[in-house]
Amino acid sequence: MLHLRLITPADKTDAVVRLIERTVGTTHLVVVPGAARTPAGDVVMCDVAREAGDTLVRGLRTLGVHESGSIALENIDLSLSLRADRAEAEAPGEGADAVLWEQLSDATHEESTLSVTYLAFITIATMIAACGVVLDNAILIVGAMAVGPEFGPLAGFCTALVRRAPRLALRSLIALLAGFAGAMVVTVGFSYFMDAMDLFSGDALKSERPNTNFIYRPDWFSFVVAVLAGAAGTLSLTSAKSGALVGVAISVTTVPAAANAAVAFSFSQYKQAWGSTEQLLLNLLGIVLAGTLTLLAQKFFWARQRERTAKKQPS
Repeated sequence: MLHLRLITPADKTDAVVRLIERTVGTTHLVVVPGAARTPAGDVVMCDVAREAGDTLVRGLRTLGVHESGSIALENIDLSLSLRADRAEAEAPGEGADAVLWEQLSDATHEESTLSVTYLAFITIATMIAACGVVLDNAILIVGAMAVGPEFGPLAGFCTALVRRAPRLALRSLIALLAGFAGAMVVTVGFSYFMDAMDLFSGDALKSERPNTNFIYRPDWFSFVVAVLAGAAGTLSLTSAKSGALVGVAISVTTVPAAANAAVAFSFSQYKQAWGSTEQLLLNLLGIVLAGTLTLLAQKFFWARQRERTAKKQPS
């Protein structure tokens, strides 16, 4: 269940209330005339089933509420109400399957920003992975995968393609490319430092490394896993099941591949560096392809669901 809080100009309140009352899956409607000060207007609140949230928000945007007032939406962790239960039962579809496109765009916009924190996380993750590839330590590789924040801009890029948002696509692409480039450059310097301290060695990198040699030997399994991870990660974002993102993070070798390429380059192992780069690009391609197709499928599904619901409602 979601809680919706609106600030509406007085001349739009009646239209907003009618829209809420017509939307299947809403309840607990409250109108407080003249309560808002900045901006001035009425405060309208209601609870809405998650599966009806996107339709309602889109209708409110059509009324221009976001331009002259505000629209705020938040998750309700606990709601003990028979009316709320009835509203969820009446709403079309299942809440876990619902996509809140405005919320998704806002979340991916934030996650795809090239910030100091983002750069710090991806750089630290790449350096951890560098230690993992030299030591042939699978635990360090998994840890680096979990720390890496690269799924944020990847999800942002997929969302931008589906919603035709070029600014979000550019922002995500910049964060992705600049993040990996910066992390790899720093990791090259980190490798030189570790070599000077006799902690890294070219011989360790050239050894068989049975636990981590898959990183620079891309194959079709790499692409298949990336596709599956991209689909799972996108579903975890759209269904608010963020816990699944950890599993996604440790299933693809984007950060370890970038780390192996950087370390191999620092020791002049150019064949291994190129193989790692291929692995990185293959994983990125698979995630973007799967994420975009997953969002398109969800968009199509909910469009059909809205059509069926509209036919059932009395005119």
